[in-house]
Amino acid sequence: MPIYDYRCTDCGTVYDVFHKVREVKEDVVCPSCASAAHLRLLSAPAVLAGGSRSAAAELPACAADGCCGGGCMTDA
Repeated sequence: MPIYDYRCTDCGTVYDVFHKVREVKEDVVCPSCASAAHLRLLSAPAVLAGGSRSAAAELPACAADGCCGGGCMTDA
């Protein structure tokens, strides 16, 4: 089951949605403000190889503004 990241365009909350077969825009609602206005973000999958390092060491840290995983939204 695919997991998609969304950012609410009304309040800025980033949240995940599990989709069974296909995306239905009307089913995607912000958990904070119940808005249906959103942007689907690009998510980079985490690929972890075996070794002695922890999984947390393999993942990039998010910036203070919540930007991570390739889904950064900037005002131009």
